[in-house]
Amino acid sequence: MTIVLGLNAYHGDASACLLRNGKLLAAAEEERFRRVKHWAGFPTEAARWCLSEAGVALGDVAHVAVNQDPRAGLWRKIAYLATRRPDLSLILDRVRNKRERSGIAETLARELNAPFDGEFHQVEHHLAHLASAFLVSPFDEAVAVSVDGFGDFASAAWGPGRGDAVAADGRVYFPHSLGIFYQALTQYLGFPRYGDEYKVMGLAPYGKPRFLPELRRLVQLEGDGRFRLSLEYFRHARERVDYEWAGGEPVVGRLYTPALEELLGPARAEGEALDQHHTDLASSVQAMYEEAFFHLLGALHASYKLDALCLAGGCAMNSVANGKVYARSPFRRLYVQAAAGDAGGAIGAALIAWQRVGEGAGAARSPMTHAYYGPEFSGTQIAAAIEGRRSELDAQRCSVAQVAEEAALVRDTAQDIAGGAVVGWFQGRMEWGPRALGNRSILGDPRRADMKDLLNLKIKRRESFRPFAPSVLREAASAWFETEEEVPFMMQVHQVRDGKRALIPAVTHVDGSGRLHTVTREANPRYHRLIEAFGTLTGVPMLLNTSFNENEPVVCRPEEALDCFLRTRMDLLVMGDWVVRRSPAAAP
Repeated sequence: MTIVLGLNAYHGDASACLLRNGKLLAAAEEERFRRVKHWAGFPTEAARWCLSEAGVALGDVAHVAVNQDPRAGLWRKIAYLATRRPDLSLILDRVRNKRERSGIAETLARELNAPFDGEFHQVEHHLAHLASAFLVSPFDEAVAVSVDGFGDFASAAWGPGRGDAVAADGRVYFPHSLGIFYQALTQYLGFPRYGDEYKVMGLAPYGKPRFLPELRRLVQLEGDGRFRLSLEYFRHARERVDYEWAGGEPVVGRLYTPALEELLGPARAEGEALDQHHTDLASSVQAMYEEAFFHLLGALHASYKLDALCLAGGCAMNSVANGKVYARSPFRRLYVQAAAGDAGGAIGAALIAWQRVGEGAGAARSPMTHAYYGPEFSGTQIAAAIEGRRSELDAQRCSVAQVAEEAALVRDTAQDIAGGAVVGWFQGRMEWGPRALGNRSILGDPRRADMKDLLNLKIKRRESFRPFAPSVLREAASAWFETEEEVPFMMQVHQVRDGKRALIPAVTHVDGSGRLHTVTREANPRYHRLIEAFGTLTGVPMLLNTSFNENEPVVCRPEEALDCFLRTRMDLLVMGDWVVRRSPAAAP
């Protein structure tokens, strides 16, 4: 038995995963345990849980792998420093980051208070991304592509995946980055927090890309598919930009220069009202990203002549662009794993380490057909959590019942949803990655035009322009959406068919699209049965699905699900076989 522990450490979305003999057993992000969004630093609790789930101690781990290698691109770094002469504080930042990452094995042993005598592997950031995409994909061969902000002095990488191997043939190097472009414009639009890019993506359909000519001055496309930034508009190439990864929520300083405001006008302040100028700019940012992204994909398809594509890196979270791959590139098959961003690099690093030690020969693939790799809680644990909140539940006049028969549980819950209830759905193992995929979800009726406003009023309290996603039975998806593909991880946006949009207004975005999640009986039997029951009642084989949280990380433990239920106006909470129902007159 060979145990490999993979880590994404000292970066946003810190995470850990565990392989036993090359097979993925457990994976989780640190934020779910720390209760801080995108938690950065060392993934102590995620690593501790992965070991516990596998029933092993740190001393049983033969290999620890991390998705960073300070030696990668060393000569390019030296050349950049010699020719560009950036600010001294920028150099000192890089030295500090290298020192933190070089002591990961020792930090792990200290944090877990246990000895580690195994081998430590540093895997170049983008190679880990490529491995995390291809080596868990269903493809025998594909082009693997990683696009993000930066990692190990590069912002993008690509290469072929064949059999049990994947290679990084080409890269785009610092300071040029599509991730930095999108993040800088996200900040400019008044969304300053780490990970806020999805807000720009959600805002974009409300505008027109009339600023695309101006943004083409920021991003230039090169003949070989690569891209370059016009550095006069960005600070990161020469100045020190604040990056806080030491522990807690990541903080990134302002990335754009005053030249951007001279080009586009004053930046929007956080909280300032959004107007047509902002929505048009958001549309233009998305259009510019797609222009560069598909320029790269077109060149890669021409070079490798493979029809399957695997995407990873933070930019692979751009589900709008992902949904256009078939229409705007020659690729015919697409796979994006559940944690495509930096968290997923832990899996790629672990798989590369498994290959390196020789034991992985012929068995370096761990196909990811579902995302349920996180903690699970027994009925006894759920009952104890309910009992621990009994006084608060009584104060809000909540009833508690156990429904042992699954058919009755899903039938009754489907009826409640069809009647307008907002339901917290807590089942099985927690999802790996940022999306709620039917085990830590809040569910509603997609037919109700007022459901979006109702959810924002009762629970989510978020920007009104952000859409909610549909979970649809896999076998019914093509009848409702303009795609034949399986989309198991909610990583693609597709158009709702014209004749269906009026039937599901709560999950149809302003441009007629939906961020699709297809559900199979094999991957999630209980959730599939619930959607099936709702479809039998209503003729609509899907549910509105959003993450089980309220301005916090997605809930992990039953106690967190109960706390979220109690402080919001959710109508029903279904945890395992237990049903907590709030009296209609008792909402907080």
